Amino acid sequence: MGEHDQTEESVLWSNFFSRDERKDILTLLRGVPIFEDLSRRDLKALERILHLRKYHTGEYIFREGDPGLGMYIVEQGTVSIVSESRSRELSRLRKGEFFGEMALFNDRPRNASAVAFEDTRLFGFFQPDLFGLLETHPRIGVKVVLKLARILSERLYRAGQENARLMEDAKRN
Repeated sequence: MGEHDQTEESVLWSNFFSRDERKDILTLLRGVPIFEDLSRRDLKALERILHLRKYHTGEYIFREGDPGLGMYIVEQGTVSIVSESRSRELSRLRKGEFFGEMALFNDRPRNASAVAFEDTRLFGFFQPDLFGLLETHPRIGVKVVLKLARILSERLYRAGQENARLMEDAKRN
């Protein structure tokens, strides 16, 4: 086998692996509730605007009080969401889970910190990306915004119910 053959074989294998990797990314994105209603073509358009970021164990993704810039999707690894003000871990997120999505609508300060619990790879989807998607692919952008609105309204509804329950408990005591 000559040098030319090895080069062609290397290209073949690298193309094969990049196709598999892309399939995995599309499968990951389809599993994110915000993107679950998107077609394969829509997901491919979305994939092109995501930002891959790598973090080492203990590295901050963002800190409590930082302005919100966008959301993150865990591609590999684990992220710890920590309330610095209360000195406790709120949750741990793994592959396919997402966080920070409220920052797509506003840049209010983060109410918790996100820290890589182990070496982690994340996809970032930021406010300018969402606005660009609405401009260049309005059909996809509207689907994403509507799904985000549903998710956030459901969370708000549950928080309201929990607040009402706590108020009732306080009245009884």
